[in-house]
Amino acid sequence: MSTENEPTSASASTAELMEQILYQVKRVVVGQDRFLERVMVAVLAGGHLLVEGVPGLAKTLTVKTLADAVRGQFKRIQFTPDLVPADLIGTRIYNQKTGEFSTSLGPVFANLLLADEINRAPAKVQSALLEVMQERQVTIAGVSHKVPRPFLVMATQNPIETEGTYPLPEAQVDRFMMKVLVDYPTDEEEFVIVERVIGAPVEASPVATTDQLAALQAEARRVYVDPSLIQYAVRLVSATRTPERHGLKDMRRFITFGASPRASINLTEGARALALLRGRSYALPEDMTALVPDVLRHRVTLSYEGLSEGFTPDGLIDKIMRAVPAPAKPLEHEKLVA
Repeated sequence: MSTENEPTSASASTAELMEQILYQVKRVVVGQDRFLERVMVAVLAGGHLLVEGVPGLAKTLTVKTLADAVRGQFKRIQFTPDLVPADLIGTRIYNQKTGEFSTSLGPVFANLLLADEINRAPAKVQSALLEVMQERQVTIAGVSHKVPRPFLVMATQNPIETEGTYPLPEAQVDRFMMKVLVDYPTDEEEFVIVERVIGAPVEASPVATTDQLAALQAEARRVYVDPSLIQYAVRLVSATRTPERHGLKDMRRFITFGASPRASINLTEGARALALLRGRSYALPEDMTALVPDVLRHRVTLSYEGLSEGFTPDGLIDKIMRAVPAPAKPLEHEKLVA
């Protein structure tokens, strides 16, 4: 390979390692390619995922299999109304024999944490998860404890049952890099799922380590993003707050709150990770546009008028994407190799 092309492609070892990880996961999980791609983007970008889908769509299996493939710790917490913060982060325990307190760390101390049906727990429990998602640490009795690196929270919501659920606080929703909607498998995929379940069990083989995964995260941060692409992310996010400035005056009454600056950061970081996943060391507009609905849908709050008119966040985001064009000028890497 010529030296001219070296800056424009991910290293062979990186591509091979990611291919091996994905291969091991897909040995166990059938279909769900888009969902799996978003999980890998979140892992590489160091973000968290909010997943909405009915039960039985392999959400838990996907994260557990990924943890097995990278020799990571996997923990699952079933959120219930009677859960307390100590059930998540841990607590201080008094030892009667020694007369001293010891710290018992909770299940958040893992590389991949699945918060199942997160909206079934009250606000104080959701707030306990807030610190660990943002700061990568928990505080117990005034002492901070770092969680393992890398660290990913994947929280699930059931869209069918709403009875006995607590809406997530806006501050916590914003902590999630993406909200991914998981749909039913196709008939062909479901046939293969049944065959695998009734056949001999298949397990993922460990092909990487958490240290190698951390190295992949560092490599994702080195992916080149052209300033025009960052500007595109900022314009998209700005259009959710002040659509009238982007030729969408009629949309203003349908939106109560738009996305925060975290959305611009997540779009850029996500585009980097997706570019690396696709074997490039530079991001293209299509890397970002592919992630826009996932990054913005949980950050756009519709007004009562918007809801009554039958609008959805995805529908508004689609209008914004059509009104805000992706950068058309040549990216820096194209100038370098021209």
